Amino acid sequence: MPGSSSSHHVSRRAALALGLGAAASVTLPGPRAAAAASAVGGERLGRSGVQVASGAPRLPKLAAKAWLVADHDSGDVLASYAAHRALPPASTLKMLFADTVLPKFGRASVHRVTAADLAGIPYGSSLVGVQAGTSYTVEQLWQGVFLRSGNDAVHVLASMNGGVGETVRQMQARAKDLQANDTHVVSPDGFDHKGQVSSAYDLTLFARAGLKNDDFRGYCATKTADFPAGGKKTFQIQNTDRLLTGQGVASYRGLIGVKNGYTSHAGNTFTGAATRGGRTLLVTVMHPASGYEAVYRETAALLDWGFAAAGKADPVGTLVTPLSEQPKGAAAAKPRAGAAGAGAAGAPVAASATSHTDDWAFGGSAAVAVLAGGGLLALRRRERERPGGRRRRQG
Repeated sequence: MPGSSSSHHVSRRAALALGLGAAASVTLPGPRAAAAASAVGGERLGRSGVQVASGAPRLPKLAAKAWLVADHDSGDVLASYAAHRALPPASTLKMLFADTVLPKFGRASVHRVTAADLAGIPYGSSLVGVQAGTSYTVEQLWQGVFLRSGNDAVHVLASMNGGVGETVRQMQARAKDLQANDTHVVSPDGFDHKGQVSSAYDLTLFARAGLKNDDFRGYCATKTADFPAGGKKTFQIQNTDRLLTGQGVASYRGLIGVKNGYTSHAGNTFTGAATRGGRTLLVTVMHPASGYEAVYRETAALLDWGFAAAGKADPVGTLVTPLSEQPKGAAAAKPRAGAAGAGAAGAPVAASATSHTDDWAFGGSAAVAVLAGGGLLALRRRERERPGGRRRRQG
C-alpha cells in the first residue's frame, strides 16, 4: 500500500498534520467549520464543505452529514466532509470500547454472568441474549459485541473491567491518546446518552487503531457464530454489518469490517475497511438523510471512489499517530490556530458533484434511556420495522 511520500525536509504527511500542505481543495456549502483547535490532522479538515484535491476523480452524490475516506496504512485522508463535526455515534463508539478493553482479557477466559453485570442496560437496547447464571468465554462476549452490537455483552465486559464508570474513564483517556478530541464518552454502549458525541475523523481513528489488534480484526470480520443459550444449547448469531453479509445490499468485495450503528436519535452510522490490490481504505459515514441501507450504499460508493483515486488524489489531511506512539518530545500533530491550511495556495479549486441537503447539527440534548423495572427479561425493546418485516433494535 502506498505510504507517505517525502519532500526535501518535511514529509507530506508531516506537512499535512501541521496544516502546511499546498494541494487545492473543494469547499462546498456545509456546516460550521470546526474550531481551529479541534482540527486535528490538518487545518483543512476543520473547514466546512467537501475537501478534496483538484484532479481527483468525481465524488459520488452523498447525503451524509459527515464522512471521511482515508488510506489505512499511510494515514492520508483522501477526501472528507465535516470531518470534525460532533454527532451522536451510536454503536460505532463500540470500536473505542474494544480499543480500550479488548486487550485486557484472554479470549479463552470464562466469566459467569451475574444480575449485577447486566444492571443499567438502556431501555430499547440491542441485545445478543446474555443470561445471568450462564458462563461465557471472553471470545463469545466479544462476538456478541461485534456481531449483534449487544449492549448486554458490553455491560458484562465493562463490569469485568471495573464497572461502567471506570470503563468510561478509560475510554476517554484512550480517545485522548488517539487525539480523538471530538469524542465525549458517557457510556460504553454508544446509546443515545446526553452529550455523547464523536466525529467521522475520530471514528476512523478508532477503526485504524483497532485493526492493529488481530482479535479486533477477526471479530469484526466474522459473519456468523454460535452463542450460548444456556445449558449445552446454542443459537446462531449473524453480523449486522450488511456490507459484510450481503443482507439487504450487495456485499462489498474485500471488506474486512468494521462496525455499524443505529439509534433513533443518531440515525445510521458506519465505519468500514476494505482491501483491494494491496491497498486498504477506511471510510466513515455518519447520518445519511434517510433510508437504512443508505449508510452502506454511501460507504460502498466512497470505497469505490477511494480505490479509483489511488495515485490521483493528493491527501487533504492525515490520521494522526497516537500520542503514546510518538517519539518522546515530539510535537502534537494538532495545527496552530490560524496556521496556513493545505489548499491555501496552488491549483484552482475543483468542482464536485457531491451534495448535502441537510445541515442538521446535533445540539447535545438526547433523552437518557433507562432500564425498565422487572429485570432484564422484562426489557421492552423499542424497535423500528426493518424492510421485509425484520425488526430493528437500537444500539
